[in-house]
Amino acid sequence: MIHLLIDNKLMSDKTGILVIGASGQIGTELVMELRSRYGAENVVASDLKTASEEVLESGPFEQLDVLDRDKLQQIILKYNVGQVYLLAALLSATAEQKVMPAWNLNMYGLFYVLEMAREGLIDKIFWPSSIAVFGPNTPKSNTPQSTITEPVTVYGISKLAGEQWCAYYHQRYGVDVRSLRYPGLIGYKSAPGGGTTDYAVDIFHKAVSGEPYECFLDKHTRLPMMYMPDAIKATIGIMEVPAEKLKIRAGYNISAFSFTPEDLAMVIRKHIPDFVVTYKPDFRQAIANGWPGSVDDSAARADWGWKNDYNLDEMAKDMLYHLSETVN
Repeated sequence: MIHLLIDNKLMSDKTGILVIGASGQIGTELVMELRSRYGAENVVASDLKTASEEVLESGPFEQLDVLDRDKLQQIILKYNVGQVYLLAALLSATAEQKVMPAWNLNMYGLFYVLEMAREGLIDKIFWPSSIAVFGPNTPKSNTPQSTITEPVTVYGISKLAGEQWCAYYHQRYGVDVRSLRYPGLIGYKSAPGGGTTDYAVDIFHKAVSGEPYECFLDKHTRLPMMYMPDAIKATIGIMEVPAEKLKIRAGYNISAFSFTPEDLAMVIRKHIPDFVVTYKPDFRQAIANGWPGSVDDSAARADWGWKNDYNLDEMAKDMLYHLSETVN
């Protein structure tokens, strides 16, 4: 492997970046931002299903089942990949309905990528964790970076196990793997992917369409959230920071704001006063009840300079603006 020292930074000759799970809520926007920064030809989008027109037309795309290790390795070698963003997963609500497929996808895809890094095929990995690693016995308010986890969902159990494997591969083999515990994510460029916080995306679509919204969580359910531009900023930010600044490899807490469904409805009504929301909690309520209402992300802010740009009101205003454009 050839490395070059440029501006006092160790640079690999592997210029390719592979995003696995590029058709999902995060992947769609991450691919476009990476292409704008590093050149479209250097960022390979991949997914089991086809990607958006924007992603397909702006750079290379490979259809990939992350559990197909041979195909994954072929793509890494074909595009000279040095960095992998592994986003493919079955999310919290979907995973509860598909236990074994969720475990296999969420764990074995990570193992394959970690092993390829251990073998020297790739240099750096981003793997997302989640607030789903926390459980009913976790402190609810301002949840610390290191605390009781004890998740009670398939998704949370797989994410907690993944965090430990990331830490193990870094400590034992020196694998440069980086991770964030995503809160609920809100964006307008792609459809929700089966998560428990999806109501915070669905509600905007109903609002701009002039329809009432029936929320599947109780109106008082407070959860930590983040607007997608901040999630993309954090994801690329932690990958760009010098390795020596990172003290945690198992997943940094990050957050921007916390709110309840009722809070969000009130903010939307500042712009659409007659918007109607009703509440009918379903099985996802039990999942949300096990998660924190807010998290302490001071470690991320201190170690590598994490800072969110959007608050709740700014996020809501921007979401309504962009979704109104698509409706009109």
